Amino acid sequence: MSRYLAVRLYSMGLTLAGLTVLVFLMLRLVPGTVVEQMIGADAVVSQAMVDELKRFFGLDQPWYVQYVGWVGRLAHGDLGTSWRTGKPVILLILERLPVTLELTILSVGFALALGMPAGIVSAIRRDRAIDQVTRVGTLLGLSVPVFWQGTMLILFFSLYLRWMPPIVWVDLFTDPRRNLTIMLLPVVCLGTASAANIARTTRACMLDVLRSEYVRTAAAKGLTQRVVVLKHALKNALIPVVTVVGLQAGILLGGTVVVEEVFTLPGVGRLVLWSIYQRDYPVTQSTILFIAVLFMTINLAVDLLYRYLDPRIRYAG
Repeated sequence: MSRYLAVRLYSMGLTLAGLTVLVFLMLRLVPGTVVEQMIGADAVVSQAMVDELKRFFGLDQPWYVQYVGWVGRLAHGDLGTSWRTGKPVILLILERLPVTLELTILSVGFALALGMPAGIVSAIRRDRAIDQVTRVGTLLGLSVPVFWQGTMLILFFSLYLRWMPPIVWVDLFTDPRRNLTIMLLPVVCLGTASAANIARTTRACMLDVLRSEYVRTAAAKGLTQRVVVLKHALKNALIPVVTVVGLQAGILLGGTVVVEEVFTLPGVGRLVLWSIYQRDYPVTQSTILFIAVLFMTINLAVDLLYRYLDPRIRYAG
């Protein structure tokens, strides 16, 4: 186990190193810098002033010098300071992280609560009406774009039916009821595609397990269908489902960028979009890396969970 963990941490380090290069170079391909954003397109500013601003932000140095400086600061635990606000990047992330974590956790819970029962029922009632409805529903859930779904939900529930309050953010601990009301539409929007994915995976795994000899034997012994399905079939179908859930949790974490912007939630995803628009390189680079670390940590936790689901699993070094 320890050797496997060491290998995984090493591979995560290599992945992060490659990601630093990719993020750094891709940001430099976006036209304009923070200097152009600050002075504006129509401002009359001397070239000397522009050069001075570039020296202030370190943009006059070659890209590889800027990269080495950034990575060196990361190695010492310094995520940098925002060029636009002057605040440390870590503080900006921590201020907005609770919103993103709450949105992600609630979306995963919604996807599990909807996807797993739908997949189980669809497998048990194979080729019947409920199975056909579930399969069509999962196809629609995977096909509808998140930004379009979010816009339609806002138009229908907030503007047409007037069931939802205006989205003015309220912290969970300040007013839990209003907070969860505000989170309802974003959670449905973000979790729909994941629920569809989980339902399809659960259905496929359950169909495979239900054809197994030990499941037929359990049914032949006179056990109820509920016991056969939940105790014998579902338990052995969980590992692929857990894998998908782990991947979906990471995908949902990244998907918060779009949902937070559509629903104006003050989370980390919206911080990334704001920093890209403002060309605030330190915020963008460090925030993307932070999200990547969370994504890889979730995947590692899912891999370690396999051992508890199936004690027969052994980790190779």
